[in-house]
Amino acid sequence: MIAKHVPMRSLAKSDFAELVEYITDEQGKTERLGPVTATHCAAATLQAVIGEVLATQRQNTRGAGDKTYHLLVSFRPGEHPSADTLKVIEERICAGLGYGEHQRVSAVHHDTDNLHLHIAINKIHPERHTMHEPFQSYRTLAELCAVLERDCGLERDNHQSRRSVAEGRAADMERHAGVESLVGWVRRESLEEMRGAQSWTELHQVMRKNGLELRERGNGLVVEAADGTRVKASTIARELSKPGLEARLGPFEPSPDRLAEPKMRRQYEKPPIGLRVNTVELYARYKAEQQTLTAARADSLAKARRRKDRAVDGAKRANRLRRATITVVDSKGVGKKALYSQASTALRDQLAEIHKEYAKEREKLSQGFKRRAWADWLKQEALQGNADALAALRGREAAQGLKGNTIAGQGATKSERAHVQDNITKKGTIIFRIGQSAVRDDGDKLQVSRDATREGVQAALRLAMERYGSQITVNGTPAFKAQIIRAAVDSQLPITFADPALELRRQQLLSKEKAHERAARTERGRTDRRRLGGAGSSAAADDNRARTGAGAGRGGSDGRGGAGMDAPAHVGRKPNVGRIGRVPPPQSQHRLRGMSELSVVRIVGGGEVLLPRDVPRHVEQQRAQSDHALRRDAVGVGRLKPAQQAAADEYLAEREDKPLKYFDIPKNSLYNKNARGFSFAGLRHVEGRTLALLRRDDADAVMVLPIDQATARRLSRVAVGDPVTVTPRGSIQTSKGRSR
Repeated sequence: MIAKHVPMRSLAKSDFAELVEYITDEQGKTERLGPVTATHCAAATLQAVIGEVLATQRQNTRGAGDKTYHLLVSFRPGEHPSADTLKVIEERICAGLGYGEHQRVSAVHHDTDNLHLHIAINKIHPERHTMHEPFQSYRTLAELCAVLERDCGLERDNHQSRRSVAEGRAADMERHAGVESLVGWVRRESLEEMRGAQSWTELHQVMRKNGLELRERGNGLVVEAADGTRVKASTIARELSKPGLEARLGPFEPSPDRLAEPKMRRQYEKPPIGLRVNTVELYARYKAEQQTLTAARADSLAKARRRKDRAVDGAKRANRLRRATITVVDSKGVGKKALYSQASTALRDQLAEIHKEYAKEREKLSQGFKRRAWADWLKQEALQGNADALAALRGREAAQGLKGNTIAGQGATKSERAHVQDNITKKGTIIFRIGQSAVRDDGDKLQVSRDATREGVQAALRLAMERYGSQITVNGTPAFKAQIIRAAVDSQLPITFADPALELRRQQLLSKEKAHERAARTERGRTDRRRLGGAGSSAAADDNRARTGAGAGRGGSDGRGGAGMDAPAHVGRKPNVGRIGRVPPPQSQHRLRGMSELSVVRIVGGGEVLLPRDVPRHVEQQRAQSDHALRRDAVGVGRLKPAQQAAADEYLAEREDKPLKYFDIPKNSLYNKNARGFSFAGLRHVEGRTLALLRRDDADAVMVLPIDQATARRLSRVAVGDPVTVTPRGSIQTSKGRSR
């Protein structure tokens, strides 16, 4: 992890609003912007947050420096910390810099090879309105990063810089722009000659041969190239500092103007850094475009200006004609004045619209003819489908390939099939957006980055099969490998894994899936046969009769031993449909239904089946039970209406929270028909529904039973503590035997 302060070179260009708009701009990419967070701001929307911060900055009228602090936190390739980890990192870094109480807006970016976090911090304290500037923040950031890497389990980075500020900027330019810095070019081309010079005259000649000039600036020396690029001499090498050279060559002697100009052998022209591929033709095309860019932009802007001037002249000419028409109109006073006012207003609106369109066109032309660095130009060409530019990006030394959870192939010809891409990084990594996942391709490996959903992993496997063939190599964590195996089994792709253990696991899961599918098909077939007809033999016989007999219009047996009449033409055309009453239902086949299966009461003088209204009150079973296994009772305890169930659940949920605070409240539960021995504990009303509370005699517990309004009115006359009983049908009886 690396944390870096990004200063604004020009104080006039520092603007908190523009910085927030930049870090929260999606730039037409779906895989760029992550979570956006505002801290210590009372506003709810992003625009309101910007206004609140700007109002706070205006409260400080004494600060003359930059009032906005731009902090960048970048992670190593392959690292994707969680949202909670990023929040902890942001809070601890800002607190370590002294900005713990300051307003800030942060945004996570995913559009490069390194996940990074942008933080825009207001240097003005929201309450004291004082400006805070941390001293030597790079030292504090290095210490904080080392501690956070240890606490958050991140990969260690080197935070002890051995370079000066100028060397660091030169290295950043080489990495991001893709061109060689003046420091690197001088070290490579002429440093040894400069070290071997024995006098100031010889040193100046060596400098001029290489298109350079050594001159005094302040208390030291600078080396200046022909294009005006300058660097401190001590940055190139410590022995080239002014004290070091004077100790070796004597007091400084400037280059004499009358000295004959030596023949220049080479010159610094910001050449591209060395790549693993040949880019001579691409760089020549880049230089040609850059040289003609200024002239082309000027020509396009001139054409746009002429179109704007013609539109303005046309609007003014139309307005003069309109005013001339108003002059000859036979009207006086207020009416004519109103017409003139309308004409002036229309002209102003038309001119404002013309100038607005001209400003938009200028902005578009400026973006289209914008001068780009070498790496940015390669990226733009790669986005437009230039394969050579993409190969050049991947041939940079900075492009080290994807790490972490990756998918690759072995010995297969890569497919050139085009896919919809979201972005291309400066290292040549193509980002494909698939649903909520993003698949990255560096030319050799694929990586499923953030939010690796099931669909994203399956899409990555399909893309790997198209690029590399059916032999797939998987690297990463055990969880990622398990996810890949699961996706391969679910999608049933014709691929094999290079790792024998992964391939064995894939085959085992695939065999298990096939066994489950066969069992499911068998079960569905049995269910369909049970639904469409009776027993297998009877249904088959009926189906055969339907096809051969009645369906053909010929006479046959009616199944009762006699000759049947000719069946109608429509009978038997539907398969597996028997006649009514011919085959009993499955639950009634091969069984005998007798009197012993019914609920009976033994009375002296004989046995008889009692109807529910004839059963005495002292009998436990209050009604004759149905023998039909598929029919359910329409009434009874346990079959509550949704509204009653909701009321009971809400009351029980409320009572469950109270024992945490009050220990003398008994346990409450829904009524169970198997419980016995109750006393009346009262009534409760929840959401328009009435609940009866029944206290069990054998335990300190209360059961809740939903009742109707009529029963509630009857129970209102029962005293709390009176014994009651609940019948299997759900009715409540008091000790006097009256049903409640």
